Amino acid sequence: MADQSPRNAIPEQDPKARITNFDEVALGYSEELAIAEASRCWQCKRPRCINGCPVMVDIPAFNSQIAAGDFLAAYQTIVQTNLLPAICGRVCPQESQCELVCVRGNRGEAVAIGRLERFAADWFSIHGDKTTAAQFNAPIAKNDHKVAIVGAGPASLTCAADLAHLGYAVCIYEAFPVAGGVLVYGIPEFRLPKSVVAREVENLTALGVNIVTNTVVGRTITIDELMAEGYEAVFVGTGAGLPSFLGIPGENLLGVYSANEFLTRINLMKAYLDEYDTPVVQAKKALVIGGGNVAMDAARSARRLGADVTVVYRRGEDELPARIEEVHHAQEEGIEFCYLANPVSILGGEDRKVTAVECVRMELGGLDDSNRRSPAPVKGSNFTIEADVVIVAIGTSPNPLISKTTEGLLASDDMCLVIDENGATSKLGVFAGGDIVTGSATVIQAMGAGKTAAQSIDHYIRTISE
Repeated sequence: MADQSPRNAIPEQDPKARITNFDEVALGYSEELAIAEASRCWQCKRPRCINGCPVMVDIPAFNSQIAAGDFLAAYQTIVQTNLLPAICGRVCPQESQCELVCVRGNRGEAVAIGRLERFAADWFSIHGDKTTAAQFNAPIAKNDHKVAIVGAGPASLTCAADLAHLGYAVCIYEAFPVAGGVLVYGIPEFRLPKSVVAREVENLTALGVNIVTNTVVGRTITIDELMAEGYEAVFVGTGAGLPSFLGIPGENLLGVYSANEFLTRINLMKAYLDEYDTPVVQAKKALVIGGGNVAMDAARSARRLGADVTVVYRRGEDELPARIEEVHHAQEEGIEFCYLANPVSILGGEDRKVTAVECVRMELGGLDDSNRRSPAPVKGSNFTIEADVVIVAIGTSPNPLISKTTEGLLASDDMCLVIDENGATSKLGVFAGGDIVTGSATVIQAMGAGKTAAQSIDHYIRTISE
């Protein structure tokens, strides 16, 4: 009979302790746990896990190397195709990608691929400089061609790294004062420490990539002006940072935030630290609208700021789009879930501050375009939930600034840039990828788009240079 041993649990902070701090929840594998977990890999002759990874990491190889205790080799295997292993190991939805198709999962629990990827990256951050120079510091032959990258999120960082490895002079233009995009302003410290992001960005700058911050392309400088400065191609990876709202009464009251604003104030502006005077309402009762990962991040952040938190979601628990792990952590931390409910109005007092949210009960009908049961309101079922802060986390879309300030750059009705299968836009020499093309998606999907665009940019420049 095949080995059916369960996966090794990852040590975590106790829920009662972690709601008082923003320290990382998952503490990572020890060397012993990592070896034990990697040894569960069956080393399939036709591994499906590789194809389940958007950047095609050789998962069986690094599992084998970890199982043998060769952690350096495992790290080197991963970074051949994945620039951001410490990040992906923490925030990527492996359960719906590589781990979903792991053959072990057919007879028990899949190998904890994400946890092992994180282990290898964290191990290298401690020991790598003592054993070998980082792969990213290896000498690269320059080719005298220049490429500009707009935005410093995961798609852009990946595209920049691949182009730098090919010898291009790459410059990233970022609107925020810190590189990382959603990795620094959107994902909370307790899920992804900013020091981890900074470490991965340092690997990129070691390749010679230049990063110019506090520069809003479309305002400070346009894409056409970048190309006039000698950049032979431009990659646009500015993400989807424009928040969506419900369009219900009361959304302009004091204490109503988009999840983007709320998380940015906490993550980038460090509202959770006493020494930072960042304006954010200290809620007693916070209500979060939505059921995705961003909603979980906002809810768990509000909990750590001292609020009692309720998540309102219009479908049932089985339909929650958030990762199972994030929902589980939220429940452990005392966050309440109000399912099959939808806000219809936000209520406030004479001081225009939020006091409550009026909701209506929902019932599920047939399947909609997303292949989920469609919610419909139950007539006469209105009720209220007390709240002094409301956080709207129902999705985002791309900011239209780039498309509106770049002649010849085609965007769809929902403001996503239109590209072909190679990542090329309608404007010659301009490529795009990540959330600005797809709308909100995962970090690893954005990275896959960045890799595709880098290959296309290289082909394009070599073609026009011949």
